[in-house]
Amino acid sequence: MIDAGVVMYAPHEARAHAKINLDLRIRSRRADGYHEISTVFQSLALHDMVRVSPRARAGIEVRSTDAGLPVDRTNLAWRAADLLGVETERREEGVLIEIDKRIPAQAGLGGGSADAAATLVALDAMWGTALGRAPLAALGSRLGADVAFMLHGGTALGTDRGDAISALTDLPPCVVVIVRPPFGVSTADAYRWFDEDGLQSAAPPQWPLSSSGWPAALGSCVNELEGPVAGRFPDIEGAIAELRDLGALRAAMTGSGSAVFGLFGRPIDPPAIAARLSRAGRQILVTETLGLEVFRSSSAPCLVAPQSA
Repeated sequence: MIDAGVVMYAPHEARAHAKINLDLRIRSRRADGYHEISTVFQSLALHDMVRVSPRARAGIEVRSTDAGLPVDRTNLAWRAADLLGVETERREEGVLIEIDKRIPAQAGLGGGSADAAATLVALDAMWGTALGRAPLAALGSRLGADVAFMLHGGTALGTDRGDAISALTDLPPCVVVIVRPPFGVSTADAYRWFDEDGLQSAAPPQWPLSSSGWPAALGSCVNELEGPVAGRFPDIEGAIAELRDLGALRAAMTGSGSAVFGLFGRPIDPPAIAARLSRAGRQILVTETLGLEVFRSSSAPCLVAPQSA
């Protein structure tokens, strides 16, 4: 017999979409150790799947298809569930978080931040707290600089630590080819190398007011972490050159690396592209950009249908 005082929650799931940085400029170092930045984020169709379910015992449990992913309180999804539980006075609720990993780790694609954002969205739906994306993004910025964008999506400008998000005109649809070398790059190391190299930042351009302005604007995009990181990992510079040779509209490292991307505005042959880029240990992924409206629809939480007997 079910206790009438017990609230029964149904499992929910949400897509956790990856991102790339079309542009990234380092403004200054802050007193809290972070850097002020200006960056243009772009959502991708590539995603993890995050499912949240009620758990009989109090506490948070994380499971993942990636054996290398931490499942303790160092996991951003774990911390997202804990934070939302505190904010909504549901910390005593038991939560199981299951992550089907498809986004490579330590690649600059925002996989951990995306999982945290999807956890917030799915738990908000499961618990019926109905906070919505803007309040969840405010919570997300306390977890990591990229989480706020992962709740916004589309093409957007990130300032301050990257967590002050302003919508930009959507980039026209592009095929995105990602090359992930056989190594990761620590975000802390990338910013430290930028400081050690004594590099100076340049002011960003005016971003387009219509989609037709993006092809020209891509020519002005830079990633100011690319030089310090690629200088220490030549395979990154090599992959960028290969993507340019294949006709990419823009080829660059994303975030602090190690992944690089090529944007293609025309149809491509993914198997042929992958064969051209294939090297020992490299991972080649082909995906596409997502505009704001499609992102919002795709990343919305869904009730998990019960499995038939």
